[in-house]
Amino acid sequence: MAMSLNRAQIIGNITRDPELKQIPGGQTVASFSVATNFTWTDSSGQKQERVEFHNIVAWRKLAEIIGQYMKKGSKVYVEGRIQTRDWEGEDGVKRYRTEIVADNVIMLDRKGASSGDGEMGGYTPSANMAPRKAAGIQQNQPAEGGDVNAPAPQEEVAIEDLPF
Repeated sequence: MAMSLNRAQIIGNITRDPELKQIPGGQTVASFSVATNFTWTDSSGQKQERVEFHNIVAWRKLAEIIGQYMKKGSKVYVEGRIQTRDWEGEDGVKRYRTEIVADNVIMLDRKGASSGDGEMGGYTPSANMAPRKAAGIQQNQPAEGGDVNAPAPQEEVAIEDLPF
């Protein structure tokens, strides 16, 4: 029996307001980008920093909630699977895009707090992640192969249950 795991977890800041689209089947899809920082000290003792940008895609009810509550600068936890799509551009060149298909997104900004300067210092995973299952927004994804026309799973998301 072969074992396989495709799981991504990131914490960072949304770099642009989420873009919502309705696909022909009527489903809502949200796309946005999240920046994460990686710092290290090089061999000469200098502090170095690299920013990584992650493309995020969310579907259905999760997409609608993201579009309603999240904006550029929001600090978020995103969990999902990594997927690479390919297509042929108008110039005939094959293009690729790697993205995280989100099935759990948690807003980490405190209610009413303005977005910080993007600094991730002071984040304590154990403190912020403890209420994850209760406070997170989870979404079932289309079947493997990306059948976006599959019927949407029925789920109840009450406004009172949202963590923000």
